Amino acid sequence: MKILVYGAGVLGSYLAHALIRGGNEVSVLARGARADELERDGIVLRHYFQRKTTVDSVHVIRTLEKEDVYDLIFVVMKYTDFRAVLPILASNPSRNLVLIGNNAEAREMQAELLESSEMEKRIAFGFQLSGGRREPRHTLIIRGRGEMLLGGLDGPISFQAELGQAFAQTRYKLTYIDNMEAWLKNHLVPIVMLNSLSQIHNGQMKRVARDGKLIRDAVIAMGEGFHVLETLGVPLIPAAQASVIRKHKRLVQGFLKLYHLLPVSRMIDGSFAEVEALAEKLQEWSKQAKVRTPHWEELNRRLQLIKAGE
Repeated sequence: MKILVYGAGVLGSYLAHALIRGGNEVSVLARGARADELERDGIVLRHYFQRKTTVDSVHVIRTLEKEDVYDLIFVVMKYTDFRAVLPILASNPSRNLVLIGNNAEAREMQAELLESSEMEKRIAFGFQLSGGRREPRHTLIIRGRGEMLLGGLDGPISFQAELGQAFAQTRYKLTYIDNMEAWLKNHLVPIVMLNSLSQIHNGQMKRVARDGKLIRDAVIAMGEGFHVLETLGVPLIPAAQASVIRKHKRLVQGFLKLYHLLPVSRMIDGSFAEVEALAEKLQEWSKQAKVRTPHWEELNRRLQLIKAGE
């Protein structure tokens, strides 16, 4: 299949690697030095747990033109970058789009795409279960088995057959979610709280592990976040996630302390701008729900102090 991966960061690079290995005709949209690097060296991945390095040649484009047509376009970006590419996607004739990553406004983005496009668009949202960071000579990938969670906002994905064909010859797993919009909103709660910990301690993970009060407050703040979603009528998906965090706070605190002591915690890039934007969205939902969130507000206050000190 003819596929475009729009975005050549850590997750976009890994997705392109998986699709290339599956026998697809893959292009990657990148710009600047990253585009030059991909054209020169290909996609160079260091697989952390598998202890191997892979290199894949890939076709690189720097812009998506109106005449470029793909069977599938995977847009792999930070939440703060999605808005800028929506007009470009709307003007392109490719029908099948998957927006992959943290997203607090999936419904609004879908509506904007559908309203501004002159041709039919079939849209899904996804989240890739992997992480990593860019290093000077390669991209470090932290993963188990490659997997993406996928779903539509109005029932099953209408181009599921095309997705199945694209991944048929890969070792990559697709897991379909019935209510992807709710899943994305639920996912923001732990993502924002956990990224807040590292931001507050400037990426010093051992300092996070030693700050028991901060970890305790973050776990309580997650419970507050889930209460906000419930109040707004958002289903808790997966239900087990909220249940464990609420009922087993000390166990979760212990896990987070251990995680921040492990080397793998220092090998996953985070974006302060993305975390800040997602945090603002959670604050907005909290006001809509008229729910008190004192622990989350304290974490947010400390994040704002970090920003002010930049």
